[in-house]
Amino acid sequence: MRNRRRALEEASLSFLDVISCGFGAIVLLLIIARVGDPSALEEAEEQLQGSVKEMQEQLFDIRGETVVLNDEFVSRKEQLSELTERIARLKVNLASVAVQSTDISNTKVLEEQQLKLALQVLSEEMQRLQPRENVQNQLIGGIPVDSEYIIFVIDTSGSMQMAAWDKLQKEMLNILNIYPTVKGIQVMNDMGQYMFSAYRERWIPDSPEMRRNIIKTLGNWAPFSNSSPVEGINAAIQTFYRPGRKISIYTLGDDFSGRSIRRVVKAVDSLNHANRGDERLVRIHSIGFPVHFPPGRTPSASAIKFAALMRELTYNNGGTFIGLTSLQP
Repeated sequence: MRNRRRALEEASLSFLDVISCGFGAIVLLLIIARVGDPSALEEAEEQLQGSVKEMQEQLFDIRGETVVLNDEFVSRKEQLSELTERIARLKVNLASVAVQSTDISNTKVLEEQQLKLALQVLSEEMQRLQPRENVQNQLIGGIPVDSEYIIFVIDTSGSMQMAAWDKLQKEMLNILNIYPTVKGIQVMNDMGQYMFSAYRERWIPDSPEMRRNIIKTLGNWAPFSNSSPVEGINAAIQTFYRPGRKISIYTLGDDFSGRSIRRVVKAVDSLNHANRGDERLVRIHSIGFPVHFPPGRTPSASAIKFAALMRELTYNNGGTFIGLTSLQP
């Protein structure tokens, strides 16, 4: 009885093992096998793949737009940098223009003051010369004609050659006409260069023929000039003055390029020092040509300096300064 019971128990355990394994296998099959309609599953899979592809395409588009935006950002950043540099340069230029504008305004005020002074000087000189009588030409009236020797110191610069040469020849004739006869004539430019090399450091003898020759030669005479009469005046005094000679120097020009008027005045004063009393060794006269006095505009600073210099030199050296108002011959 005991052996039979043991056999039944062993058979029951084996059956349970088989049953358990069978259920396990069924469960595994259910897990592995697809549950539901296969066509629905394929459709869902296709939709999922389509969604993934669409999202990938959107991702590629977004990446492309990002690259474009980055390039545009870099370009805009470079443009901004260039604009910033340009603004900085413009600010510097604006500051420079402001400084130049201030300088121009100050210069204009100074030139207007100098012009008023020059016009006042010319007006006073013309009023001083008007009462004189027995004068052959009003433009050179009032000039003392007691000299026996005449020296012309002529500005031969380009401005004089181009604008005032015909008028200059006319005025030289006027000056010669108020001296019917003299003992000697000399013509040099403002650098001290002689018109006639044959008469270098010698007096040109006076005669009607020689006077005509001087005016004729003057038409084509154009040596270099620095627009400063200092050298010519000094050469004339040092070379031709002798005690007892009455000499008049006529300086003809339109502007003065030197820096200091006072220095020139002192140099001429020291050279043409007083001999007896208030007399000087030679007289110095001057005629100013309005080449740099354009109508309705401010005259150049060099022209104003010439007027101021010649007025001072002629006043100190017993002469007369005439400022012409026209270049018409």
